[in-house]
This record gives sequence, structure tokens and C-alpha cells, in this order.
Amino acid sequence: MSVKLSVIIVNYNTWALLRACLDALAASTLQPEIIVVDNDGSAHAVPDHYPDVVYLPQSHNRWFCGGNRIGVEAAQGEYVLLLNPDTVPQPDALQTLVDFMDTHADYSGATLQLRYPDGSLQRTCSRLPTFEYLLLNHTPLVFLLKNRTAQVNAHHWYAAWDRATSQDVEVMPGSCLLMRRADLRIDDRMRLYFPEDDLGRRFAGHKFRYLTGSFITHHEKSVTQSWGATQVYYDDLFVYTRKHHGLLPMLLLWLLSRPLFWGMKLKRLTLH
Repeated sequence: MSVKLSVIIVNYNTWALLRACLDALAASTLQPEIIVVDNDGSAHAVPDHYPDVVYLPQSHNRWFCGGNRIGVEAAQGEYVLLLNPDTVPQPDALQTLVDFMDTHADYSGATLQLRYPDGSLQRTCSRLPTFEYLLLNHTPLVFLLKNRTAQVNAHHWYAAWDRATSQDVEVMPGSCLLMRRADLRIDDRMRLYFPEDDLGRRFAGHKFRYLTGSFITHHEKSVTQSWGATQVYYDDLFVYTRKHHGLLPMLLLWLLSRPLFWGMKLKRLTLH
């Protein structure tokens, strides 16, 4: 029997949140193939509690991008949904995504409205990050060119859009990202950050849709609030910049970003 949708969830120390996500998926009106890629063994009880879930334990941490790449390779669905373990989809969420893609062959992907646990809307989706955007937000230029930074950020984040209505977007969030399995290729040279921007860049000119017909509750940044995650962020930033903007721009960004990076590191050290 053909599989319509595969849902891939990469776990790293999120067992309690993962259980809530899997319980929500069990109540979905569209039953998908569910694949859990376990990066640290903390979800070892998945086969006992959720025998229908495809459980893929890893010998070492494959990170978000590597774990999702492994999941995509194992998936059988026509569509693949990358879903964070700290999400709780509404019962009709998966059906809303698949119905849209089935009836809009000219779209390459879709995502859903994400809400915080208190019900407020999250600011997901953006335009493709320009090199100017990267420079202004990761170097001391953010302090020297405040007005320009505000203008660039407003454009990047669709500032006039309140996320209460459906809209075409250039970049979908990696926490809820649906594409056709044949199209979804994750570059795991980036470990945790920028995979959605990378996909948006590779599919530039194609259409992605943000949908509000249903929603997903998201406990944002539940496992990325650490100095280690900040270090990975900057590593991924430079990989992404070199790939899409070139070596010299990447070196310039690395050089100009050092004061902010060292400042954050010094602050972290003094707090501990």
C-alpha cells in the first residue's frame, strides 16, 4: 500500500515533549508513517510505547540536519513533513497540508501556522537572507547602522504580515516543513541551523505556502538554549554563507562577526 505522508522527527533529549507530539499524531485524521531519528538514545522507549513508529537510533549525534537526512532516506511517503519533537499538531493539521499540496501541484512546499502554548502566534517564515541581512545581524554593524538594520529586518521578516492569514513565502520553518519526498534533500554540512534557508535558496523561484487552516503548538527553542548551540549556529552560518554567497563574503562575515561572538562568549563565562 502506498504511503501518502511520512513525518520525520529528530530527537535529542526531548522524550517528554516527543511523547506529547506522538500522542497528538496518533489522534490525527490523516495517519502518516512516523519516523523518529534518535540522536542520543533518550527516546529508546519509543518501540515499547509506539510500536507502529519507525525508530532509528543513532550511534552518535547526527544533529538536526543529519538526522532529517537519514529520515528522508528511510521515508516511504509521497510527501515528507519535517516536524520538531516539541510540537503538538491539531488533529486536522496533516490533512490540511496534504490537501493543499494535492490540489496545488505548482507549489513545492507548505507549512502551517505555529502558536506558542499560550495561543499567541509565532513569527515563522521569512524571505531569503541576503548577505546584507547576514552582515547587519551578526556584526557590530547592528549597532552602527540601526535604522538600516531595522529596514532590512522588516523586509526579511514580512513585517506587515501578522501571520493570521495564508501567504506565499520564500523560506518555511524547519520545525514544520512539508515537501515532496523526491524534492527534499537536506545538506548536513550544516548541523542545526539554516537548512530551511538552504532549501529556500535551492528552490528559489518555486512557491511555498504558509497555511492557516489549522495550526501546530510549538514549544520553541526547547533544546537550543545553550552556549554550545550558539557555537553551532555560527559554524552553520559560515557554511551557509560560503555555499550561497561565496568564500570572500564568508571570510568577511567571519572577521566582522568576531567582536559579537567573543562578547557573547565572555558574557557566558562571567555568568558561570
